[in-house]
Order: sequence, then C-alpha cells, then structure tokens
Amino acid sequence: MQYETHKLWNILRYTFGITPIVAGLDKFTNLLVHWDSYISPAIQSILPVSSSSFMGGVGIIEIFTGIFVLEYTKIGSYIVMAWLVSIALVLMSGGYFDIAVRDLVMAACAYVLAQLTALEEQKV
Repeated sequence: MQYETHKLWNILRYTFGITPIVAGLDKFTNLLVHWDSYISPAIQSILPVSSSSFMGGVGIIEIFTGIFVLEYTKIGSYIVMAWLVSIALVLMSGGYFDIAVRDLVMAACAYVLAQLTALEEQKV
C-alpha cells in the first residue's frame, strides 16, 4: 500500500476499531447517551431481559468487534458493516431515521475499509 493510501486506511481502521470499543464501554456508563432510549417499544416488549441488560450485551459485542477490526481488519470491517446495518434497522423501527442514516453511512465506510484491505491482500 502506498504511504498516503496506508495513512487513509489506518484512519478508517482505527475509527472502526476504537469507536465500537468506546460505544461498547459507554453501554455500561451511559456517559455519552442513555442507550436504552434507542430501543423501540416494540422491540423492548419482546426482549427476554431488561433493556439495560440487553444494552450491556450489545456493549460486550461492540467491544469485541472493535478489537476484531484492529486485529483482523477485513473480516472485522464486514462484521461492523453488518452490525451497523442491523442497528440502523432497529433505529428506523423506533423512528430514529436521522441516526439510522448516519449508521448506514458508517456501514458504507466500513465496507470501503474491508475492500481496501482485500485489495492490499491481493497485492501481497
């Protein structure tokens, strides 16, 4: 990978590695946002656990996903992409269309990171 392209790849890699870790940790503290408020009532009604417990589980998944992106960038990026699309669908079910669009844009960027990583792997 050329130097400039590698710098851009690293920006994406660290963004999609660190952001899920921070968001995952915040699921336990709610310092950035009260995450439970993003679960639609329809989904809350079918959860077998409280919304706080559910969001704790989500946080654990996000932490591991961020670590996975940092260690195994290509597959981790695809996982983050799928995760963000699923979050966007949940957000849309609760009427949070503005935030859902943001997550879909981030999913597209995670796809770009996966594709850049795949291109680099082909060169080796």
